[in-house]
Amino acid sequence: MSESRPHTLFSFGTLRDERVQTALFGRAVPTSAASLAGYTTRPLPITDPAVIAASGLDVHLILERALGCAVEGAVLHLTDEDLAAADAYEVDDYARRRVVLTSGESAWAYLDADPLRSAQRIVIVGDSIAYGRCDPRGGWTGHLAAAHIAGNEAVHRVFNLAIPGSFLTDVSEQTPALLAPRLPDTLLVAAGINDSAVPLASPHAPHAPHASYDGPAYVADRLGSLATTALGHNARLVVVGPTWIDEARTGDYEGLRFTEARVLELRESMRSWCEEHHVDFLDMWEPLRGRTELLVDGVHPTAEGHEALYRHLDIPGR
Repeated sequence: MSESRPHTLFSFGTLRDERVQTALFGRAVPTSAASLAGYTTRPLPITDPAVIAASGLDVHLILERALGCAVEGAVLHLTDEDLAAADAYEVDDYARRRVVLTSGESAWAYLDADPLRSAQRIVIVGDSIAYGRCDPRGGWTGHLAAAHIAGNEAVHRVFNLAIPGSFLTDVSEQTPALLAPRLPDTLLVAAGINDSAVPLASPHAPHAPHASYDGPAYVADRLGSLATTALGHNARLVVVGPTWIDEARTGDYEGLRFTEARVLELRESMRSWCEEHHVDFLDMWEPLRGRTELLVDGVHPTAEGHEALYRHLDIPGR
């Protein structure tokens, strides 16, 4: 039988209460004081009777980003079984993600399950679809930027650094140098569809040498690198999955051939990696699926297609 692994979990609320710990873990667990920079808290109403019974409270706290602030709390030292019990205790409004404490230590913490609702400063890296090609309004990311900044013009920022033609390799290599001056709390990665394309043998195919996607290992390497980069800035990594393509209309594009099967394989590789590593995955497949009129060339959305992608994120409800 394998031994249970130790885990560190930053708690800023009811998990610090020994009564809650005893109810969840069968004992009080070792703790040490800690703080988390770049965050503040807001109240969250709780309706789950079991959670209310364990904590004695119907209002808990939830973290949201705030540059220059810090949240005081404690690090809990947990086993695999303890961590699973903590996951079961937290309601669906929370998601367990990696953070960096003021001490420099990495730990788990329960964040807002909606990664964009709790963000202040968002950096977007990606390809031509993230860049907003074929939409003079800046594409779905342009809509996102407008809504996010309008939510709090004084502190909300969006930096769209997407470059048309980018592959995940390009993004993972170029992103580390881009983050420091922008002080991001959220790194949104919207790239990968180029990686799924099959390169054609042609001297006029400048992108073909980069089209080296060969399955989950390729995705794991690039997203793993981006996760390390994001964590180094205490930013939350958010991975955006590929959009639907109309294979019948894509043809040969700059030395590449797009197929739905390859894009679906990429989508599943990205989703699986994110689930395994507790990273947010925004699935953008359904809004355009089967709606060929919303694609300019079988790959790039029209202005209306970009708007459909934006509506899929449900920003107005935030």
